[in-house]
Amino acid sequence: MDSKFVIYNTRSRKKETFQPINEGLVGMYVCGPTVYGDAHLGHARPAITFDILFRYLKHLEYKVRYVRNITDVGHLVNDGDEGEDKIAKKAKLDALEPMEVVQQYTNSYHKNMNDLNVLPPSIEPTATGHIIEQIAVVKQLIDNGYAYESQGSVYFDVRKYAADHNYGELSGRKIEDMLVNTRTLDGQGEKRFGLDFALWKNAQPEHIMKWPSPWGMGFPGWHTECTAMSAKYLGKRFDIHGGGMDLMFPHHEAEMAQAKACYGHDNVNYWMHNNMVTINGQKMGKSLGNFITLDQLFEGTHELLEQAYDPMTIRFFILQAHYRSPLDFSNTALQAAEKGYQRLMQAIQNIDSLTPSKQSTVDIKGLQDKCYEAINDDLNTPILIAHLFEGVKTINLIKEGNQKATEEDIQQLKDLFQNMAINILGLRDCVEGDQQADVLSGVMDLLLEIRAEAKANKDWGTSDKIRDQLKEAGLAIKDTKDGAEWHLL
Repeated sequence: MDSKFVIYNTRSRKKETFQPINEGLVGMYVCGPTVYGDAHLGHARPAITFDILFRYLKHLEYKVRYVRNITDVGHLVNDGDEGEDKIAKKAKLDALEPMEVVQQYTNSYHKNMNDLNVLPPSIEPTATGHIIEQIAVVKQLIDNGYAYESQGSVYFDVRKYAADHNYGELSGRKIEDMLVNTRTLDGQGEKRFGLDFALWKNAQPEHIMKWPSPWGMGFPGWHTECTAMSAKYLGKRFDIHGGGMDLMFPHHEAEMAQAKACYGHDNVNYWMHNNMVTINGQKMGKSLGNFITLDQLFEGTHELLEQAYDPMTIRFFILQAHYRSPLDFSNTALQAAEKGYQRLMQAIQNIDSLTPSKQSTVDIKGLQDKCYEAINDDLNTPILIAHLFEGVKTINLIKEGNQKATEEDIQQLKDLFQNMAINILGLRDCVEGDQQADVLSGVMDLLLEIRAEAKANKDWGTSDKIRDQLKEAGLAIKDTKDGAEWHLL
């Protein structure tokens, strides 16, 4: 285990040396997507950020239980306590069952994450699968005096909590300022106070997604699910809770308050938040017309895109900025990332062709130390990548004969890039895939030429044999007026 690893704790607003609660076992919870639409560039950033953390903790030989939830109920269209459930609304628009919507977009999200080489979590719970646990949390909060029922709904009593604890501790907001801003809402509607948030909502007859509870038919509040599911799988105190900084308030602030009110103590040691993705300086959003899905990025089908971008280019682009810094999308930035990524992958391939010398003029150990220093410093991936490009320069100099490296040096280089670029940064070597595709294309061109000659000579046996055996191998041939075409089955 490496005791030098430090991470920025949003709650304390400073970097802290990482120490797990249980030696050798790390509990990590990250807020996953609300599955009512296609995943977009903004979804990719937290997925990749916490994938790096997951990978690095495992590299440090910790056993990691990584829980990333799926929100499939309770997230309302205005991100508050009123309005329609986002998934139910989508289900009505598409004339589908809500769970059809959930499954469709969960499948799509998983495919996008696989394309980005994001490792699957250890556990991926859904809100609808944990209604019983959420009801139990709500009951406990009522029993502890921090929640109240109103017209079939249950609300968290923020003023009662603020009298005993620091509400706003995570986001840095002051309860006095929040009270002033919501004073006009006092006594209106079901809530005792405008800041109170829903733990359980009474469902109107037309509401699609609802369950029986001690307070009548209803559905859980958005914040309740994460408190219930994190406790179920990680315990009432665990190491890391992560997500985008847009979730810091009210979602994570509400989670923190719920947990402390329910259990009597903080449930998370380290809160981590990644910054947002903007597009040409503007926050990404459908209303602005700059909302780009991951599929559109991979296929180049959005009007703001000049070309299609490989998933590894997207991953490399995201890693070029520190996770706590803003990340601005542009075609120029993505094209630069594409060139940088290809250069890095090509250098990794070149390591195997290096010729060892008896003497050494390179310092691979020093390079390795700098790489670990960067990743240990709150996952500083841009500095790590800069050091890896120092290694790229070294590889090229050795290849050109301007530097000398022993066999041990070359092996250390190979291990360093395998660990840092492939295992930790999660960059998949697509250069090799492109070369294999070029080889396959060349072989197919040759086979189609031989088959064309056989057909010209009326050697139908050879022609049919090539076609049939390629089909068995997963390749189909289609004869056209200009010759023949092939594609993978």
